[in-house]
Amino acid sequence: MSSDGRVRVEVAPKENGNDNAALRRFVAAVRSSAPEAAGQPVYVIEAAATVVKAFLQAGILSLVLITLILFAALRRWIDVAMTLAPLLVAIVVTLEICVLVGLQLNFANIIALPLLLGVGVAFKIYYIIAWRSGETNFLQSSLTRAIFFSACTTAIAFGSLCFSHHPGTSSMGKLMALSLLTTLSAAVIFQPALLATQLKTRATPSRP
Repeated sequence: MSSDGRVRVEVAPKENGNDNAALRRFVAAVRSSAPEAAGQPVYVIEAAATVVKAFLQAGILSLVLITLILFAALRRWIDVAMTLAPLLVAIVVTLEICVLVGLQLNFANIIALPLLLGVGVAFKIYYIIAWRSGETNFLQSSLTRAIFFSACTTAIAFGSLCFSHHPGTSSMGKLMALSLLTTLSAAVIFQPALLATQLKTRATPSRP
């Protein structure tokens, strides 16, 4: 109790404090009675919200800037769309696999998602440039072999982090290896199929 009559009240969560959902409920319950409450649980929840908001802003800004750079390089919106579509598919598949295998996103491994944007675009723009040069047989081309070995090298380099004893670093390595595997699959399998549809469209004669 302070000299002016104020009393410090300290409360602890009844549920497991290591559970994010339980900690969020605890902070909400405390703030419903004391909006200006402070302490480690409040700091953890507010820091988490700040990090998530920052990554959302960075992800949106990166996607917008990547789109503008692709348009400056390719000069055609259809080519930009065919470069970004496999990348977005790879992101969705990566998150779905994370749910299936129980790999949770955290503040350590979420750094793999911006990496997926940069590396994923690098793989796919090669196919667009080769396609515009007249290449159609992508699966048997030297370009696919080069992309495959490049992706394997990057995946092994980052994926080796999964053997770390630190849980956050280990999960980051797992997510990086998974994201590189999905973006490679999207580039080697999905994008050639997508480009083949455009090839058929060009080959179809227009009706009068």
